[in-house]
Amino acid sequence: MSKIKTAFFCSQCGHESAKWLGKCPSCGQWNSFVEEVLVKDNSLAETEWKKNSAGKRDNKTVAIREVLMDKELRIVTPDAELNRVLGGGIVPGSLVLVAGEPGIGKSTLFLQLGLQLGSLSVLYVSGEESERQIKMRAERIKPPQDKGTVTEDNVYLLTETSTQAIFREIKKLDPQLVIIDSIQTLESSYIESSPGSVSQIRECVAEFQRFAKESQTPVILIGHITKEGSIAGPKIVEHMVDTVLQFEGDRHYAYRILRTLKNRFGSSSELGIYEMTEWGMQGVVNPSEVLIHQKEDQLSGIAIAASMEGLRPLLIEVQALVTQAVYGMPQRTVSGFDLRRLQLLLAVLEKRGGFHFGVKDVFLNIAGGLKVEDPSIDLAVLCALLSSFEDVPLPPHCCFAGEVGLSGEIRAVHRIEQRIAEAEKLGFSKILVSKYNLTHRLQDQRLTKNQKWNIEVVTVGKVDEVYAYLFG
Repeated sequence: MSKIKTAFFCSQCGHESAKWLGKCPSCGQWNSFVEEVLVKDNSLAETEWKKNSAGKRDNKTVAIREVLMDKELRIVTPDAELNRVLGGGIVPGSLVLVAGEPGIGKSTLFLQLGLQLGSLSVLYVSGEESERQIKMRAERIKPPQDKGTVTEDNVYLLTETSTQAIFREIKKLDPQLVIIDSIQTLESSYIESSPGSVSQIRECVAEFQRFAKESQTPVILIGHITKEGSIAGPKIVEHMVDTVLQFEGDRHYAYRILRTLKNRFGSSSELGIYEMTEWGMQGVVNPSEVLIHQKEDQLSGIAIAASMEGLRPLLIEVQALVTQAVYGMPQRTVSGFDLRRLQLLLAVLEKRGGFHFGVKDVFLNIAGGLKVEDPSIDLAVLCALLSSFEDVPLPPHCCFAGEVGLSGEIRAVHRIEQRIAEAEKLGFSKILVSKYNLTHRLQDQRLTKNQKWNIEVVTVGKVDEVYAYLFG
């Protein structure tokens, strides 16, 4: 017999309650509880893919020293950028959640991945498109030399929204990779609510999690995001999966960023850069050359920052414009940078440097549509602001790497050797870094002897030293 009950779920975090609550005790949101009908059918205790399968392994406690470690096997894909953000490839039995705005290229990237995997059998499940639509996209993203009808016989399509029907097809096909597009369109017969609801998303993810762990088949879940930019669905979904990737980018630019938010099998701060072309997503081999705009004339307010995204060094162009405020209240406008961080740097320049930004409009932009959180970009932002304030261009072929403290000191940053090596590779002749980088590690002392790089390393300690070097 089926047991029917109702429960209230928080639409923000997925917290379950037997009665309606005005404020969620888990996330603190007000008026976020919605009522949903739950159906627990005792006759459907096993999912379709587990029926008639081999006996389940008995779990028991074991000492950690007795755990046998085999060599980690990963599915290394032809996409170097995807391998980077996943920590070296797709781990068997892993559950990967990929989210991004509509039209950003999520479906294109992973359909392209399925077509490139060669001998591996891939099941592409779509709850949003028909087989003809997917086939049209597959033919459109073929490389120019391979244009024509798609001939891959390892990629299988399934347009279905019921998880039980999907598991029946998985049992027949036994694929080596499953791609779900998208998790918000699926529904489980165990939950009597509409697709996309909190309980449906949580139940569907839980079913695919059990499938991935017990069958050792990797599953990629493509998800939606809300208008605030967060991943749609309860927050618990991000805890259930092994890896969370976010696809970012401005639709007015051709470049897309695949950022790692969580990764149980590698670094959680990696970043991959793609270019949207007429034949699909193409990885950008040298993103620093793309992010730096080449100009014939030296202009004020432009500085190059030597930043790090995970283990990848990036040279990023910072653009600043400082003008006289004419509308009473000075404006502070940013694109790709934290507004509060900009206000902090302006306060440091006002207090420690004596520059009167309180009567100026300040506009700051990170070129290329990037959103940067690395604190080492502070020094480049500060130099761009000073350059625009004085209306004097910065020295040519010079870049910056340093964090700015509230007392006006230039603080040391990590991985300084990789930043300097990237700047040298792109032809820069000077780089400004913190003098405190020389005292952190013994190998950094080689910077003063110039034994490793053919680039002048200038060390500074305070804001006034930066100004004296650039404009003194």
